Amino acid sequence: MGTKTAVILAAGQGRRMGGVGPKALLRVAGREILYRTLSSLRDAGIEKFVLVVHPQYIPEFRGFLENHGFHARLIPNPAPERGNGYSLHLAREAVRGPFVLVMGDHIYGDGFVEEAVRGRGLVVDPAPRYVDRAEATGVRIEGGRVIAIGKDIPNPDAYDTGFFVLDPTIFAVTAALAQTKTSFELSEVMAQAKPPVHTVSGKLWMDVDTPADLKRARAILVSHAIKGTGDGIISRLINRRVSTRISRLLVDRVTPWQATWATFGVGLLSAGLNLLNPAAAAVLYQVSSVLDGVDGEIARASMRTSPLGAWVDSVLDRYVDLGYLLSLAAVARFPTSFWPVVALGLLGSVLVSYSTERFRGAFGEDMYRAVPLLRFLPGKRDERILLTMVLVLLGFVQELFWVLAVLTHLRVFLTLFLGCRRKTA
Repeated sequence: MGTKTAVILAAGQGRRMGGVGPKALLRVAGREILYRTLSSLRDAGIEKFVLVVHPQYIPEFRGFLENHGFHARLIPNPAPERGNGYSLHLAREAVRGPFVLVMGDHIYGDGFVEEAVRGRGLVVDPAPRYVDRAEATGVRIEGGRVIAIGKDIPNPDAYDTGFFVLDPTIFAVTAALAQTKTSFELSEVMAQAKPPVHTVSGKLWMDVDTPADLKRARAILVSHAIKGTGDGIISRLINRRVSTRISRLLVDRVTPWQATWATFGVGLLSAGLNLLNPAAAAVLYQVSSVLDGVDGEIARASMRTSPLGAWVDSVLDRYVDLGYLLSLAAVARFPTSFWPVVALGLLGSVLVSYSTERFRGAFGEDMYRAVPLLRFLPGKRDERILLTMVLVLLGFVQELFWVLAVLTHLRVFLTLFLGCRRKTA
């Protein structure tokens, strides 16, 4: 990619958001919009950033850049009322060669920026999934170029995503408009320049103009933060439907670490509750299983994932499982002859996750991606916990340990078989 510079227009004052300041610095799902944009652009190979901002907010932007380790040139726009086309014009002295142009109030999901920077001209989406098409800017295309653009275009061929890959010749157009018009928008610049279009479809992109947009963006980002691989059928059908709603409420209020330790506390509480009321403990154990998805969802939605967090969460899960099952076995007062079955159930519960994690450690691959069939084998943690709750509530505690002993070890041996077949094929 030859483009190494990005211009981000962030001179607005957020009046439609209630005058809260620049929209680019608003936090959506635990991260500022600007952080998301800069991180995505940097990951896509952009090295130089130019921000056009209102002079009033320069200290806030400088503080943000310093806090997060970004470096950018700040260009003041004392007259944002002249339109975002004029904001682009102010960046002309800071640009040498091709550059990316992005709006400071747009959010782009995984994969969008990576595909967008490969193109040239205006990046469009013929079938946007996450914006209101009635409110979006339509684009008429002919011969692979923009021939008309605006919100009032009937039956447009595509929609403006707010992402551009341009070259400095665009400033001849902005200069002419700046001399003849008091204010002008990027749509006017594009209508005159008639740049080529580059299509990116099926990816998340949206702008955040109002509090309702902010709430919707949070919900979408959390829904996109689902793990993707490794979830059992109970997580896919039940747990995630609840955990994502919880994550939407918490993502701007708590950190992934706080969610991890809170879930661990609920799990330990379920183990202790066995001493008083095994039925209530079983329900609370299932609650901890639902909550176990929250820390990962918050981490992914807020761009705070880390190998350390995933590792600690996995270890704490094993403590919860062993603590709960041991306390349940203790209050059940099994005869000594039955404890080997209990031991097999406990061991299998640990080995299910250990077998897949060791595959990752040995081969550097996610086993659920390498062997997709593994996703459909019964016995994952979410499935075992729901099964545990049901059998305990029905009074089948001894039968539960037989099921765990058989189910978990059967899954482990099938995991070994599938892994060996994958690596010896």
